[in-house]
Amino acid sequence: MKSEVLFDDGTHKWVVLGRDPDKKEEIIDTNEYLIVSEEQAVILDPGGIEVFPQVLTEVTRHVSTDKIQAIVASHQDPDIASSLSMWLGLSPNIKVYCPWVWTTFIAHFGLGVDLNLTGVPDEGIELTIGSTQNNLYLVPAHYCHSSGNFSVYDPKADILFSGDIGVGLVPADTSLFVDDFDKHIKYMEKFHLRWMPSSAALKAWVKRVRLINPSMICPQHGSIFRGDDVKRLLDWLDGLDVGKWDMGLEATDVNKSQWMKWKKR
Repeated sequence: MKSEVLFDDGTHKWVVLGRDPDKKEEIIDTNEYLIVSEEQAVILDPGGIEVFPQVLTEVTRHVSTDKIQAIVASHQDPDIASSLSMWLGLSPNIKVYCPWVWTTFIAHFGLGVDLNLTGVPDEGIELTIGSTQNNLYLVPAHYCHSSGNFSVYDPKADILFSGDIGVGLVPADTSLFVDDFDKHIKYMEKFHLRWMPSSAALKAWVKRVRLINPSMICPQHGSIFRGDDVKRLLDWLDGLDVGKWDMGLEATDVNKSQWMKWKKR
């Protein structure tokens, strides 16, 4: 697994962890994000059980585990949160923030460990890191892949963590940053058409993010958007018509006689 610093002003740092060449082929590659501020740390979407050892190794290059103040799980997927019991096993004082609608589901990842879950209300919250009042903002992204879902904005770094919005299912040797947006669309399009259930919700998220106007958008899979590619991504998402892709299947593909066979079983 590789790590790269995205922002560092001497007291406040963002690190992306990902592009693991040693992961099993059937495991989807994920980006985990570490924020270290005044020696206190927050991890965004810490990853699944399978990648925990690699993520832990990279995190401890930047901060000791006893300095991890909080973990944010943007939604309920196992590639985001199934490692939580391992993190809490190492450092029981870590506070885990997740959408309130998913707390009773994410609790299933506990494996006998108290996950110290705090349910985030639908409107979002501010989360303070360390002693210098550096706030992270959990921005509503509901129905943008998950019915309870949040992005995370850091005004000091001017970075937005977008979770599964802007995801690209890229080859392992793809650049960490998007370097040709038009070519990058092919890595994003099918994922968004399949996994985003609501154009209205996606447009609402885009509208919020345009007001924030971050310098960088960091998804949980794939490459990172910066500079003019932030606007290109938002424009592309704003024009997507999602929530009705049927993969070419029509109701007539399953005829009455087939239904009757199923019914008799």
